[in-house]
Amino acid sequence: MVIQEIFKGQFITDPTLMAGKLPAINAYIFDWDGVFNNGAKGTDGSSPFNEVDSMGINMLRYNHYIRRGHNPIAGIITGENNPVAFTLARREHFHSVYFGIKNKIDALHHLCAAHDIEPSEVAYFFDDITDLEVAAHCGLRIMIGRSGTPMLQNLVQEKGLADYITHNDGGNNAIREATELLKALSGRYEETVMNRASWSENYRDYLNSRNIPKPAFYSVTDNKITERTL
Repeated sequence: MVIQEIFKGQFITDPTLMAGKLPAINAYIFDWDGVFNNGAKGTDGSSPFNEVDSMGINMLRYNHYIRRGHNPIAGIITGENNPVAFTLARREHFHSVYFGIKNKIDALHHLCAAHDIEPSEVAYFFDDITDLEVAAHCGLRIMIGRSGTPMLQNLVQEKGLADYITHNDGGNNAIREATELLKALSGRYEETVMNRASWSENYRDYLNSRNIPKPAFYSVTDNKITERTL
């Protein structure tokens, strides 16, 4: 299997080197607007996700469980207040949601301290300028491609701020593409998919443990990140 023939996005880092980064990853962190959707906003400030991407994230977390024997940290860092993001995090039992935080690097450092990990252990999925400082510190970086940002994508490539830029955009299952890629790079794609398809005992064990955490919600109060009750 030649990964570059299957995935039509832009590999900034060689797939073999990307695969070498996976064993060190312990957290999968997602921006929201433009990543799970095309960036359009409703009157209440919300923007959607879809089940195709949600399944991809669940399978990525299960793939991690197969490889490492434990569930990874999953979270969202967004500069906005988006109730749909809260819904996904609760339903999928993410660990953390950071919202309304304009300087996202503060959220990254807070998350790493809370879970006793380093930024190098984070895989970050992002799409725009406000994410670049976070991407600079993370161990594995997936940028969501968009036809309207060719200069930004070129800059990201020149600065080495992403390992892969997706072929699909946020409104067309870019997250699913990214999670498919990482599962393929793990070398255990078929096992991950077929265990879920057969509702295997191993998948059920994963799901039971995945469903234990309840997300913590954080935002900024008096220039300090604090936990919120939502």
